[in-house]
Amino acid sequence: MGERVTTPQPVSAGGLLDLIRSGRANTRAALQRATGLSRSTVGQRLDLLNRAGWLRHTTGASTGGRPSERIVFDPTHASVLAVDLETRHARAAVLDLTGTILAEHTGPLDITEGPDHVLDHVTRWFPDLIAAAGADASRVCGVGLSVPGPVDWEVGQVVEPPIMPGWDRYPIRERLQEAYARHVGASLEGGPVPVLVDNDANLMALAEQQANHRDCGAFVLVKVSTGIGAGVVVDGHVYRGIDGGAGDIGHIRVHDRADALCMCGSYGCLAAVASGRALAKELSGADGNAASGSDVRRLLAEGHPDAIRLAREAGRRVGEVLVTVVTLLNPGVLMLAGDLSGVPFMTGVRELLYQRAMPRTTANLQIVTSRLGDHAGLIGAATTVVEHLYSPARADARLARILTPQSGRP
Repeated sequence: MGERVTTPQPVSAGGLLDLIRSGRANTRAALQRATGLSRSTVGQRLDLLNRAGWLRHTTGASTGGRPSERIVFDPTHASVLAVDLETRHARAAVLDLTGTILAEHTGPLDITEGPDHVLDHVTRWFPDLIAAAGADASRVCGVGLSVPGPVDWEVGQVVEPPIMPGWDRYPIRERLQEAYARHVGASLEGGPVPVLVDNDANLMALAEQQANHRDCGAFVLVKVSTGIGAGVVVDGHVYRGIDGGAGDIGHIRVHDRADALCMCGSYGCLAAVASGRALAKELSGADGNAASGSDVRRLLAEGHPDAIRLAREAGRRVGEVLVTVVTLLNPGVLMLAGDLSGVPFMTGVRELLYQRAMPRTTANLQIVTSRLGDHAGLIGAATTVVEHLYSPARADARLARILTPQSGRP
Protein backbone atom coordinates (compact mmCIF):
# COMPACT_ATOMS: atom_id res chain seq x y z
CA MET A 1 0.00 0.00 0.00
CA GLY A 2 1.21 3.50 -0.79
CA GLU A 3 1.93 6.09 1.84
CA ARG A 4 -1.10 8.15 2.81
CA VAL A 5 -0.80 11.77 1.73
CA THR A 6 -2.36 14.45 3.91
CA THR A 7 -3.42 17.78 2.47
CA PRO A 8 -2.31 20.80 4.53
CA GLN A 9 -5.23 22.67 6.03
CA PRO A 10 -5.62 26.34 5.02
CA VAL A 11 -4.26 28.78 7.58
CA SER A 12 -7.12 30.26 9.57
CA ALA A 13 -7.54 33.80 10.91
CA GLY A 14 -6.08 32.54 14.19
CA GLY A 15 -3.08 31.21 12.29
CA LEU A 16 -2.53 34.60 10.66
CA LEU A 17 -2.76 36.23 14.08
CA ASP A 18 -0.06 33.87 15.36
CA LEU A 19 2.25 34.91 12.51
CA ILE A 20 1.54 38.59 13.20
CA ARG A 21 2.00 38.36 16.98
CA SER A 22 5.30 36.50 16.65
CA GLY A 23 6.63 39.03 14.13
CA ARG A 24 7.16 36.35 11.46
CA ALA A 25 4.88 38.16 9.02
CA ASN A 26 3.66 41.73 9.37
CA THR A 27 2.56 42.73 5.87
CA ARG A 28 -0.07 41.29 3.54
CA ALA A 29 2.63 40.14 1.13
CA ALA A 30 4.57 38.42 3.92
CA LEU A 31 1.41 36.70 5.12
CA GLN A 32 0.74 35.44 1.59
CA ARG A 33 4.28 34.07 1.31
CA ALA A 34 4.17 32.43 4.74
CA THR A 35 0.79 30.74 4.23
CA GLY A 36 0.41 30.23 0.47
CA LEU A 37 -3.02 31.86 0.67
CA SER A 38 -4.32 34.13 -2.05
CA ARG A 39 -4.43 37.88 -1.57
CA SER A 40 -8.22 37.85 -1.29
CA THR A 41 -8.24 35.04 1.30
CA VAL A 42 -5.62 36.84 3.41
CA GLY A 43 -7.78 39.95 3.16
CA GLN A 44 -10.86 38.05 4.36
CA ARG A 45 -8.98 36.60 7.33
CA LEU A 46 -7.56 40.01 8.24
CA ASP A 47 -11.04 41.51 8.03
CA LEU A 48 -12.19 39.15 10.80
CA LEU A 49 -9.27 40.17 13.00
CA ASN A 50 -9.86 43.86 12.26
CA ARG A 51 -13.56 43.59 13.11
CA ALA A 52 -12.62 42.05 16.45
CA GLY A 53 -10.33 45.03 17.08
CA TRP A 54 -7.24 42.86 17.55
CA LEU A 55 -4.99 44.52 14.94
CA ARG A 56 -3.32 47.85 14.42
CA HIS A 57 -2.16 49.10 11.01
CA THR A 58 0.89 51.32 10.68
CA THR A 59 3.01 52.62 7.81
CA GLY A 60 6.37 50.91 7.37
CA ALA A 61 9.57 52.46 6.04
CA SER A 62 9.66 53.23 2.35
CA THR A 63 12.14 51.36 0.14
CA GLY A 64 11.74 53.69 -2.81
CA GLY A 65 8.13 52.99 -3.73
CA ARG A 66 4.93 53.35 -1.76
CA PRO A 67 5.49 52.72 1.99
CA SER A 68 4.23 49.29 3.00
CA GLU A 69 1.45 48.87 5.53
CA ARG A 70 2.60 47.04 8.65
CA ILE A 71 0.09 44.92 10.53
CA VAL A 72 0.69 44.40 14.24
CA PHE A 73 -1.21 43.00 17.21
CA ASP A 74 -2.95 45.74 19.22
CA PRO A 75 -2.06 45.15 22.90
CA THR A 76 -4.48 47.83 24.11
CA HIS A 77 -7.76 46.36 22.88
CA ALA A 78 -8.14 44.35 26.11
CA SER A 79 -6.38 43.90 29.43
CA VAL A 80 -5.49 41.08 31.81
CA LEU A 81 -5.67 40.76 35.58
CA ALA A 82 -2.85 38.85 37.27
CA VAL A 83 -2.43 37.69 40.87
CA ASP A 84 0.78 36.40 42.45
CA LEU A 85 0.18 34.65 45.78
CA GLU A 86 3.06 34.30 48.23
CA THR A 87 2.84 32.73 51.68
CA ARG A 88 2.34 35.98 53.62
CA HIS A 89 1.35 38.54 51.00
CA ALA A 90 -0.12 38.86 47.52
CA ARG A 91 0.34 41.06 44.48
CA ALA A 92 -2.29 41.88 41.89
CA ALA A 93 -2.02 43.94 38.72
CA VAL A 94 -3.73 45.03 35.54
CA LEU A 95 -1.55 44.48 32.45
CA ASP A 96 -1.94 45.09 28.75
CA LEU A 97 -1.58 42.22 26.31
CA THR A 98 2.20 42.62 26.01
CA GLY A 99 2.70 42.22 29.76
CA THR A 100 3.16 45.91 30.59
CA ILE A 101 1.92 46.59 34.11
CA LEU A 102 -0.65 49.41 34.14
CA ALA A 103 -1.52 49.35 37.85
CA GLU A 104 -0.61 47.09 40.76
CA HIS A 105 -1.32 46.54 44.43
CA THR A 106 0.52 44.56 47.13
CA GLY A 107 -0.96 43.68 50.49
CA PRO A 108 -0.52 41.27 53.40
CA LEU A 109 -2.38 38.01 52.98
CA ASP A 110 -1.77 34.71 54.74
CA ILE A 111 -2.17 31.82 52.32
CA THR A 112 -2.85 29.43 55.22
CA GLU A 113 -6.19 31.19 55.81
CA GLY A 114 -7.53 29.05 52.99
CA PRO A 115 -8.75 29.53 49.42
CA ASP A 116 -12.19 30.97 50.16
CA HIS A 117 -10.79 33.89 52.14
CA VAL A 118 -7.73 34.46 49.95
CA LEU A 119 -9.51 34.41 46.58
CA ASP A 120 -12.35 36.64 47.76
CA HIS A 121 -9.87 39.07 49.34
CA VAL A 122 -7.70 39.55 46.24
CA THR A 123 -10.74 39.80 43.98
CA ARG A 124 -11.95 42.74 46.06
CA TRP A 125 -8.82 44.59 44.89
CA PHE A 126 -9.81 44.29 41.23
CA PRO A 127 -12.29 47.20 40.81
CA ASP A 128 -9.87 49.78 42.23
CA LEU A 129 -6.99 48.33 40.20
CA ILE A 130 -8.99 48.51 36.98
CA ALA A 131 -9.90 52.12 37.74
CA ALA A 132 -6.29 53.01 38.59
CA ALA A 133 -5.14 51.52 35.28
CA GLY A 134 -7.68 53.60 33.36
CA ALA A 135 -8.97 50.33 31.92
CA ASP A 136 -12.49 49.24 31.06
CA ALA A 137 -13.80 46.43 33.24
CA SER A 138 -15.82 45.12 30.31
CA ARG A 139 -12.57 44.58 28.36
CA VAL A 140 -10.75 42.38 30.85
CA CYS A 141 -10.18 39.19 28.85
CA GLY A 142 -8.90 36.89 31.60
CA VAL A 143 -7.28 36.36 34.98
CA GLY A 144 -3.94 34.63 35.61
CA LEU A 145 -3.10 33.24 39.05
CA SER A 146 0.36 32.29 40.32
CA VAL A 147 0.49 29.99 43.36
CA PRO A 148 3.38 28.57 45.44
CA GLY A 149 2.50 24.92 44.93
CA PRO A 150 2.24 22.18 42.28
CA VAL A 151 -0.67 22.67 39.86
CA ASP A 152 -2.58 20.28 37.64
CA TRP A 153 -2.64 22.59 34.64
CA GLU A 154 -5.55 21.01 32.80
CA VAL A 155 -8.04 21.44 35.66
CA GLY A 156 -6.46 24.49 37.32
CA GLN A 157 -6.16 22.89 40.76
CA VAL A 158 -3.35 22.77 43.31
CA VAL A 159 -2.27 19.20 44.13
CA GLU A 160 -0.90 18.26 47.57
CA PRO A 161 0.74 21.66 48.25
CA PRO A 162 3.08 21.48 51.28
CA ILE A 163 2.70 25.15 52.25
CA MET A 164 -0.95 25.72 51.22
CA PRO A 165 -3.19 23.89 53.74
CA GLY A 166 -6.79 23.62 52.58
CA TRP A 167 -5.98 24.18 48.88
CA ASP A 168 -5.57 20.57 47.73
CA ARG A 169 -7.90 19.95 44.75
CA TYR A 170 -9.89 23.08 45.62
CA PRO A 171 -11.82 24.37 42.55
CA ILE A 172 -9.81 27.58 42.23
CA ARG A 173 -10.96 28.42 38.71
CA GLU A 174 -14.67 28.18 39.46
CA ARG A 175 -14.49 30.01 42.80
CA LEU A 176 -12.39 32.83 41.36
CA GLN A 177 -14.88 33.19 38.51
CA GLU A 178 -17.73 33.46 41.03
CA ALA A 179 -15.82 36.06 43.08
CA TYR A 180 -15.00 37.99 39.91
CA ALA A 181 -18.68 38.11 38.93
CA ARG A 182 -19.58 39.43 42.41
CA HIS A 183 -16.94 42.13 42.64
CA VAL A 184 -16.32 43.14 39.02
CA GLY A 185 -19.22 41.98 36.87
CA ALA A 186 -19.55 40.46 33.42
CA SER A 187 -16.58 39.22 31.42
CA LEU A 188 -15.46 40.52 28.02
CA GLU A 189 -17.33 37.93 25.97
CA GLY A 190 -20.08 36.91 28.36
CA GLY A 191 -19.97 33.83 30.53
CA PRO A 192 -17.35 33.20 33.23
CA VAL A 193 -14.10 35.12 32.91
CA PRO A 194 -11.28 32.80 31.76
CA VAL A 195 -9.01 31.90 34.70
CA LEU A 196 -5.63 30.17 34.31
CA VAL A 197 -3.68 28.85 37.30
CA ASP A 198 -0.06 27.74 37.40
CA ASN A 199 2.88 27.25 39.72
CA ASP A 200 4.84 30.40 40.54
CA ALA A 201 8.22 29.10 39.35
CA ASN A 202 6.71 28.06 36.01
CA LEU A 203 5.23 31.50 35.44
CA MET A 204 8.37 33.32 36.53
CA ALA A 205 10.44 31.16 34.20
CA LEU A 206 8.11 31.89 31.28
CA ALA A 207 8.18 35.64 31.91
CA GLU A 208 11.96 35.84 32.31
CA GLN A 209 12.65 33.65 29.28
CA GLN A 210 10.28 35.60 27.04
CA ALA A 211 11.52 39.00 28.23
CA ASN A 212 15.27 38.53 28.33
CA HIS A 213 16.33 35.10 27.03
CA ARG A 214 13.99 34.45 24.11
CA ASP A 215 16.76 32.79 22.07
CA CYS A 216 17.49 30.26 24.84
CA GLY A 217 15.92 26.93 23.89
CA ALA A 218 16.39 25.35 27.33
CA PHE A 219 15.88 27.69 30.30
CA VAL A 220 15.70 26.83 34.01
CA LEU A 221 14.61 29.17 36.81
CA VAL A 222 15.02 28.19 40.47
CA LYS A 223 12.98 30.12 43.02
CA VAL A 224 14.22 29.94 46.62
CA SER A 225 11.88 31.70 49.03
CA THR A 226 9.68 30.06 51.67
CA GLY A 227 10.01 26.89 49.60
CA ILE A 228 12.15 25.81 46.66
CA GLY A 229 10.86 25.14 43.15
CA ALA A 230 12.02 25.24 39.56
CA GLY A 231 10.41 26.27 36.28
CA VAL A 232 11.60 24.82 32.98
CA VAL A 233 10.99 26.42 29.58
CA VAL A 234 11.90 24.38 26.49
CA ASP A 235 11.55 25.90 23.01
CA GLY A 236 9.40 28.70 24.41
CA HIS A 237 6.95 26.43 26.25
CA VAL A 238 6.70 25.59 29.94
CA TYR A 239 7.49 21.95 30.66
CA ARG A 240 5.11 20.78 33.40
CA GLY A 241 5.44 16.98 33.29
CA ILE A 242 2.42 14.71 33.02
CA ASP A 243 0.42 16.26 35.88
CA GLY A 244 2.19 19.49 36.86
CA GLY A 245 4.83 17.96 39.09
CA ALA A 246 7.90 18.92 37.06
CA GLY A 247 10.39 21.19 38.81
CA ASP A 248 9.46 20.32 42.41
CA ILE A 249 13.12 20.06 43.41
CA GLY A 250 12.52 21.24 46.97
CA HIS A 251 11.45 17.73 47.90
CA ILE A 252 14.49 15.91 46.61
CA ARG A 253 16.14 14.24 49.61
CA VAL A 254 19.59 15.35 50.73
CA HIS A 255 21.96 12.66 51.94
CA ASP A 256 23.01 13.96 55.35
CA ARG A 257 19.97 15.57 56.98
CA ALA A 258 17.54 12.75 57.67
CA ASP A 259 16.53 14.60 60.85
CA ALA A 260 15.20 17.70 59.07
CA LEU A 261 11.38 17.71 59.01
CA CYS A 262 9.87 19.29 55.90
CA MET A 263 6.50 21.01 55.54
CA CYS A 264 5.45 18.12 53.31
CA GLY A 265 5.74 15.75 56.28
CA SER A 266 8.84 13.93 55.07
CA TYR A 267 12.36 14.17 56.45
CA GLY A 268 15.51 15.28 54.67
CA CYS A 269 14.00 17.35 51.85
CA LEU A 270 16.13 20.07 50.28
CA ALA A 271 13.53 22.67 51.31
CA ALA A 272 13.86 21.59 54.94
CA VAL A 273 17.52 22.65 55.02
CA ALA A 274 18.03 25.30 52.31
CA SER A 275 14.80 27.30 51.87
CA GLY A 276 14.01 30.73 53.26
CA ARG A 277 11.82 29.10 55.90
CA ALA A 278 14.70 26.81 56.97
CA LEU A 279 17.16 29.71 57.21
CA ALA A 280 14.64 31.85 59.10
CA LYS A 281 14.28 29.07 61.65
CA GLU A 282 18.05 28.97 62.20
CA LEU A 283 18.36 32.74 62.33
CA SER A 284 15.50 33.15 64.80
CA GLY A 285 17.59 31.13 67.24
CA ALA A 286 20.66 33.27 66.56
CA ASP A 287 19.12 36.65 67.37
CA GLY A 288 18.27 37.23 63.73
CA ASN A 289 14.58 38.03 64.33
CA ALA A 290 13.44 36.12 61.25
CA ALA A 291 10.18 34.28 60.66
CA SER A 292 10.07 33.87 56.89
CA GLY A 293 12.03 34.02 53.65
CA SER A 294 11.25 37.72 53.29
CA ASP A 295 12.81 38.33 56.72
CA VAL A 296 15.95 36.50 55.57
CA ARG A 297 15.97 38.72 52.49
CA ARG A 298 15.90 41.78 54.75
CA LEU A 299 18.74 40.48 56.91
CA LEU A 300 20.83 39.76 53.82
CA ALA A 301 20.26 43.31 52.59
CA GLU A 302 21.40 44.58 56.00
CA GLY A 303 24.59 42.53 55.77
CA HIS A 304 23.76 40.26 58.73
CA PRO A 305 26.80 37.92 58.96
CA ASP A 306 24.89 34.78 60.00
CA ALA A 307 22.36 35.33 57.22
CA ILE A 308 25.16 35.68 54.67
CA ARG A 309 26.90 32.53 55.91
CA LEU A 310 23.69 30.49 55.89
CA ALA A 311 22.67 31.76 52.45
CA ARG A 312 25.99 30.64 51.00
CA GLU A 313 25.63 27.23 52.63
CA ALA A 314 22.06 27.01 51.26
CA GLY A 315 23.42 27.84 47.80
CA ARG A 316 25.84 24.93 48.06
CA ARG A 317 22.99 22.63 49.12
CA VAL A 318 20.83 23.71 46.19
CA GLY A 319 23.84 23.59 43.87
CA GLU A 320 24.34 19.94 44.78
CA VAL A 321 20.87 19.16 43.43
CA LEU A 322 21.30 21.46 40.43
CA VAL A 323 24.32 19.46 39.27
CA THR A 324 21.84 16.72 38.32
CA VAL A 325 19.33 19.20 36.89
CA VAL A 326 21.79 20.88 34.52
CA THR A 327 23.33 17.55 33.54
CA LEU A 328 19.91 16.18 32.61
CA LEU A 329 18.50 19.27 30.87
CA ASN A 330 21.69 20.96 29.57
CA PRO A 331 20.13 24.46 29.79
CA GLY A 332 21.68 27.57 28.32
CA VAL A 333 20.53 29.72 31.23
CA LEU A 334 20.12 28.89 34.91
CA MET A 335 18.38 31.75 36.68
CA LEU A 336 18.20 32.14 40.46
CA ALA A 337 15.20 34.02 41.86
CA GLY A 338 13.35 34.55 45.12
CA ASP A 339 14.23 35.87 48.56
CA LEU A 340 17.63 34.17 48.78
CA SER A 341 18.89 34.84 45.26
CA GLY A 342 21.64 37.31 46.11
CA VAL A 343 25.43 37.13 45.89
CA PRO A 344 26.04 34.75 48.85
CA PHE A 345 23.51 32.20 47.59
CA MET A 346 24.71 32.42 43.99
CA THR A 347 28.31 32.01 45.15
CA GLY A 348 27.38 28.76 46.87
CA VAL A 349 25.51 27.47 43.81
CA ARG A 350 28.43 28.28 41.51
CA GLU A 351 30.92 26.57 43.81
CA LEU A 352 29.08 23.26 43.75
CA LEU A 353 28.12 23.37 40.09
CA TYR A 354 31.62 24.03 38.81
CA GLN A 355 33.11 21.60 41.30
CA ARG A 356 30.77 18.66 40.63
CA ALA A 357 29.40 19.03 37.11
CA MET A 358 31.36 17.96 34.05
CA PRO A 359 33.02 20.91 32.26
CA ARG A 360 31.05 19.98 29.14
CA THR A 361 27.81 20.60 31.05
CA THR A 362 28.70 24.10 32.22
CA ALA A 363 30.78 25.30 29.25
CA ASN A 364 27.86 27.19 27.69
CA LEU A 365 25.78 27.73 30.84
CA GLN A 366 24.93 31.24 32.05
CA ILE A 367 24.12 31.47 35.77
CA VAL A 368 22.19 34.69 36.34
CA THR A 369 19.71 36.30 38.71
CA SER A 370 16.18 37.53 38.00
CA ARG A 371 15.80 40.71 35.98
CA LEU A 372 12.03 41.12 36.41
CA GLY A 373 12.26 40.70 40.18
CA ASP A 374 8.98 40.77 42.08
CA HIS A 375 7.04 41.38 38.86
CA ALA A 376 8.03 38.09 37.21
CA GLY A 377 5.08 36.12 38.60
CA LEU A 378 2.56 38.76 37.56
CA ILE A 379 3.98 39.08 34.05
CA GLY A 380 4.15 35.31 33.65
CA ALA A 381 0.54 34.90 34.78
CA ALA A 382 -0.62 37.52 32.28
CA THR A 383 1.52 36.02 29.50
CA THR A 384 -0.06 32.61 30.05
CA VAL A 385 -3.55 34.08 29.70
CA VAL A 386 -2.65 35.89 26.48
CA GLU A 387 -0.87 32.87 24.95
CA HIS A 388 -3.90 30.73 25.75
CA LEU A 389 -6.63 33.10 24.53
CA TYR A 390 -4.85 34.13 21.32
CA SER A 391 -3.52 30.71 20.28
CA PRO A 392 -4.75 29.85 16.76
CA ALA A 393 -7.52 27.40 17.71
CA ARG A 394 -8.74 29.44 20.66
CA ALA A 395 -8.62 32.68 18.66
CA ASP A 396 -10.74 31.13 15.90
CA ALA A 397 -13.33 29.93 18.42
CA ARG A 398 -13.47 33.36 20.04
CA LEU A 399 -13.83 35.10 16.67
CA ALA A 400 -16.73 32.84 15.75
CA ARG A 401 -18.43 33.70 19.03
CA ILE A 402 -17.83 37.44 19.34
CA LEU A 403 -18.51 38.32 15.70
CA THR A 404 -21.99 36.83 15.62
CA PRO A 405 -24.69 39.49 15.13
CA GLN A 406 -26.13 39.13 18.65
CA SER A 407 -22.74 39.57 20.32
CA GLY A 408 -21.68 42.74 18.60
CA ARG A 409 -18.15 44.05 18.70
CA PRO A 410 -16.09 43.11 21.82
